[in-house]
Amino acid sequence: MVVVTFTIDGDTIYTAVDQKPKSGTMLKRLRNVGENPMVTMLADHYSDDWETLWWVRADGRATILADQRQMAAPLRLLANRYWQYQQAPPTGPVLAVTVERWTGWTGAPTT
Repeated sequence: MVVVTFTIDGDTIYTAVDQKPKSGTMLKRLRNVGENPMVTMLADHYSDDWETLWWVRADGRATILADQRQMAAPLRLLANRYWQYQQAPPTGPVLAVTVERWTGWTGAPTT
């Protein structure tokens, strides 16, 4: 499991290798995708108010984007979401996950 910043465009989730300290740019997560592109991503929200709890799971196929032209649009989307990326754009590569199945749950009462 790896915590990442991400953005979503339709049924595609993007995350990028950025400047935060790492052991290099060809990270274990990228090597794993090279060996098996099937991935799961999970986002959740916790609160002491259990009616506001939720999680969403995205299962899909990941692709590594390393070409500057392929990375341009996802990097713009990431910069629009994270002000830190406006100041220091990620250099990539970008991981693009085409979601094949969305599942989720919420603690909100159903009415």
